[in-house]
Amino acid sequence: QVRLVESGGGSVQAGGSLKLSCAASRRSFSSYAMGWFRQAPGKEREFVATISGSGGSTYYANSVKGRFTISRDNAKNTVYLQMNSLKPEDTAVYYCAVGRSYSATSNPSVYDYWGQGTQVTVSS
Repeated sequence: QVRLVESGGGSVQAGGSLKLSCAASRRSFSSYAMGWFRQAPGKEREFVATISGSGGSTYYANSVKGRFTISRDNAKNTVYLQMNSLKPEDTAVYYCAVGRSYSATSNPSVYDYWGQGTQVTVSS
């Protein structure tokens, strides 16, 4: 069983920054893409960012491009999401997930394991 533990969420004012971390118990961590998704109240879960197994490829949702950065440290089995210039519309529960393969993808159906989520609240 793969376990994912997210941390780093919290409350910030608009324009502020947060850095989320997700530690995974996944064997051969570097063989799998990782992704971040979020779900706001009353909305469906949406893609935020993804990174390939080596970290060489990254993709972002248009809504966060230029403000968020995904990265990973395969020696620590950890993926990060640096969030800058936060906006109230970024308020959501953020989830990390382990992909089914090496390639980065925004498709949530090919992520097999999910964390419990961490709350991010941005006030105006």
